[in-house]
Amino acid sequence: MKKFIPLLFAGLSFGALAIGAHAGEGALDAKHISYSFEGPFGKFDKAQLQRGYKVFKEVCSNCHSMKLVSFRNLSDKGGPGFTEDQVKALAATFTVHDGPNDKGDMFDRKGRASDAFPWNFPNDEAAKAANGGALPPDLSLITKAREGWHGTFNQLINGIGGPQYVYSLVSGFQDEPADLAKEKPEGKYYNPYFVNGPWISMPPPLSDGLVTFDDGSPNKVDDLARDVSAFLAWTAEPKMEERKKTGFEVMIYLAVLAGLLYFLKKQVWRDVH
Repeated sequence: MKKFIPLLFAGLSFGALAIGAHAGEGALDAKHISYSFEGPFGKFDKAQLQRGYKVFKEVCSNCHSMKLVSFRNLSDKGGPGFTEDQVKALAATFTVHDGPNDKGDMFDRKGRASDAFPWNFPNDEAAKAANGGALPPDLSLITKAREGWHGTFNQLINGIGGPQYVYSLVSGFQDEPADLAKEKPEGKYYNPYFVNGPWISMPPPLSDGLVTFDDGSPNKVDDLARDVSAFLAWTAEPKMEERKKTGFEVMIYLAVLAGLLYFLKKQVWRDVH
């Protein structure tokens, strides 16, 4: 116990320093919103993922890449639930720069299901030049790379809040406070949720009615932010439902095994007093 107490205080001190460092950054914690995929039995909402894909395609993909996701993943089990024919049709709406051909030339063609999501820029430097010197991050794993809130116990219970961070960021643009107006860098926007902020090079990406859904789903900024953040949570962890199912089966197996071992112990040691 005496050895444990110093470790406990060290851990609490480290946690306090981490919280202080975060507070010094000035970024707000992400908004606490709920998703269908949260919790041990949570699952992705396929309709929401399909809407989120449309927001990504029509808005986010104009600047951001998604190099680790292929079109064919959209038909994977546990994903948005597109059929193979739908995936082929979706891929064909993109133009992919490919090659070289048998003459050594590069060429453009329609996208295929096996292609990774194409990027609008040929390289990082071109992307920076088009975005005020800032490189738009790849979104494949963005909800794993960003923390919505901090604190060891909070993250242990609620996770790191990556989807909530994305939601808060894309829906959290505000007019800068009067006391910061003079500090505003040219070409920057005020967003108190931006972890390296509050000034961010990305302009507000969403507006009410910016994306229209075929099923007539709501398309206010809040709705679009929820849908695209859920989609990005899936791209970061496409096997989440399978992982949860396997984990539940393992827990049942371990519970049964523990029961059998208990009764075996009672049987082996029944004559020992």
